[in-house]
Amino acid sequence: MTVATPDLLALSDKELLQRHNEGDADAFGELFRRHKDRMWAVALRTVRDPEIAADAVQDGFINAFRRAGSFRGDAAVTTWLHRIVVNAALDRVRRIKPTADLADHDPVEPRDHHRSVEVRLDVREALEQLPEGQRMALVLVDMHGLSVAEAARVLEVAEGTVKSRCARGRAAMAQLLEPA
Repeated sequence: MTVATPDLLALSDKELLQRHNEGDADAFGELFRRHKDRMWAVALRTVRDPEIAADAVQDGFINAFRRAGSFRGDAAVTTWLHRIVVNAALDRVRRIKPTADLADHDPVEPRDHHRSVEVRLDVREALEQLPEGQRMALVLVDMHGLSVAEAARVLEVAEGTVKSRCARGRAAMAQLLEPA
């Protein structure tokens, strides 16, 4: 494991990203070191599976490394990374076939695991039918517990847009999940 040099430690995230774009071979490594744990937590909350989360973090940081030149600087680097990792995690989930492992394994509270899996699959299927903007807003606000303001920064839209996407998404989910 490489240790960041003192000059890199003193740089802001935006300065590190700029240095990476200018060819500094160590700058992105320092960004990774600073934010890997937070991005791991984001991915784990998104997919609730440590192996998938690890793959999503890896995918996310590879994407960020490759697309660093597209960072506009409008938001914090952490917000930009958060969005990339959430997208990578959701991409991973979309590629996985639903399995019984989706059930909560709560040893304290006995549950009907078959029903739990069924409900999760119904919710996942309903979420996948929503437009991307509504799905992302609901995932960030309702599932990750981000504030509307935080979700707006991650999605790079106005707070009012997040509120309306959540409202429309919840209404659509209610219809999609309504018993037949």
